[in-house]
Amino acid sequence: MEYRKRNFSRPRIGQQLGNYRLVHLLGRGSFADVYLGEHIHLNTQAAIKVLDMRLTNDDMSDFLKEARTIAHLKHPSIIQVLEFGVENNIPFLVMDYAPNGSLRARFPKGSRLSPEDIQPYLMQIASALQHAHDEKLIHRDIKPENMLLGINDEVLLADFGIAIVAHSSRTQSMQGVAGTVAYMAPEQLRGMPVKASDQYALAAVIYEWLSGKSLFQGSFAEVASQHILATPPSLSEQVPTISPMVESAVLKALAKDPSQRFASVQEFAYAFAQGIYNGEPYPILSSANTEPLLSPQEVNVLPLQETTITIYRGHAAPVNAVTWSPGNRHEAAPYQSFIASGGDDGTVQIWDALTGRKISTYRGHSGGISAISWSPDGKWIASASIDSTVHIWEADSMRKVSYTRHSDKVTALAWSPVRLTSSPEHGYLIASASADSTVQIWDATTGHRKFIYRNHIYPVHTVAWSPDGRYIASAGEDLAIQVWSMPAKDAPTGKILLITQSTSKTILTLAWSPDGKYIASGGVDQVVEVWEPFTGSTICTYNKHQFTVSALAWSPDGTRIASASFDRTVQLWDAATGENTVTYPGHSSWVYAVAWAQSGPYIASASSDKTVQVWLAV
Repeated sequence: MEYRKRNFSRPRIGQQLGNYRLVHLLGRGSFADVYLGEHIHLNTQAAIKVLDMRLTNDDMSDFLKEARTIAHLKHPSIIQVLEFGVENNIPFLVMDYAPNGSLRARFPKGSRLSPEDIQPYLMQIASALQHAHDEKLIHRDIKPENMLLGINDEVLLADFGIAIVAHSSRTQSMQGVAGTVAYMAPEQLRGMPVKASDQYALAAVIYEWLSGKSLFQGSFAEVASQHILATPPSLSEQVPTISPMVESAVLKALAKDPSQRFASVQEFAYAFAQGIYNGEPYPILSSANTEPLLSPQEVNVLPLQETTITIYRGHAAPVNAVTWSPGNRHEAAPYQSFIASGGDDGTVQIWDALTGRKISTYRGHSGGISAISWSPDGKWIASASIDSTVHIWEADSMRKVSYTRHSDKVTALAWSPVRLTSSPEHGYLIASASADSTVQIWDATTGHRKFIYRNHIYPVHTVAWSPDGRYIASAGEDLAIQVWSMPAKDAPTGKILLITQSTSKTILTLAWSPDGKYIASGGVDQVVEVWEPFTGSTICTYNKHQFTVSALAWSPDGTRIASASFDRTVQLWDAATGENTVTYPGHSSWVYAVAWAQSGPYIASASSDKTVQVWLAV
């Protein structure tokens, strides 16, 4: 392969490569120039990377093979290659355009970031690298300049093109120097890069962000020599407040011997996250089991506070609903870290709670999504919409199984906690509430309607099933909460057990406690009440929100309640006393939904700010 001398005086502006005309130069790298390109027919924009080489006929097949490999990388944190080709023996790649620059531009050299600020970036980058490594591809040039920011400020890892250069080159020395010396692992400097070389480079970036200084300084030769021989300067001496576990994670990833680093770049990211929480083990969800890394007893003795884990920005409109997978969904993902969220953009999106990596999108509705819930066995998702329908679809394949229709928009839904019968051909029941003033009970597997509860005279906004599957509570604009029976066998009779005394405002949300002893309710009057469902006796009243209470969720052990509000906060408090409030202030607009994971103090909240935020509260 022939490398030409760089010609900095003659950029290719105005030229056409493939279907794109080069509009202006975005940047120059060691092996390529990057241009903003415009599609000649569609007027859409893309980034065009023109590699600084000329291919011989012998090299052409190698280049195309490697380009195909990179084009098949499908990951929300990797810049997508849309097209590639060769014109006049000059190879080029057409890629997604990231309009918000790079993390280098956002955090210039000398910037210092806290571990909490670093973690969301690290999680996304590590997830992208893990995907590439699983596809047997090494990046080779991890640095802030190659960490781009998309339209929603999501991280997009770029410049896998260097892998094409390094792989395709018939020049052995090229493989040795491919990369940026400030971040290059010892084995990569020796011309023998491995997957763990990317982990080393990422750790060198993290070290720089924490300390405000490059890992090593000097000339190319001096820096290369230090990577191979020198011990990294102490982080704690430069950042006295750093957690020992954070420093330990970074230094392990910087081990000279690749075998002494973490087994994967994803494990490095998890270890870094664990170290953030004041030096205590950070109770993130483990990929090895369904239990949190802290026991409930350990969690109870820690100070009450909240910590953001992930901010998901995949929706294009306000997000109205959120639900966690119930765990052990399938063998490929044997841990509870999946979230489904739905919004006014009409989509339900499934994504990884720890990394924000989108897995799939369901687009079956013709209107905005108002409610979603995962089935107790994790196989199906129910989604409700202002299009007046509820869809049941497989979580893995997104194949629609059944649906029902109301005569007005559907506002809420709930799965029965147990199957209809023990027979394998029967599934769970669904309760769906609607602005048509009814609650429907129907078979989720067949869509067959079992019963329609018609005792409400105004729109119904919320419905909740008791944990034993025997009772349903529903409420809405008729200013009362109704509790009615569900016999263990046969169709429901709708027998009313309790109608609460009229409240002063519309009820928007209900939630049964995990043991079934209490119901929490909230709405427009800003107050949450905890009460006994069969007597109506109030146990606790919580009134610290400043605006409408939109959603409620009990902790798995039933001791605390998370309440979401239009006052832009989620508040956690003691269910028995209303005390010990912890406030999560991360959203910039109304919070519409909140969900508590089954395996520990992990909470997801959805907002009209178009985000879902995953956070830890202990």
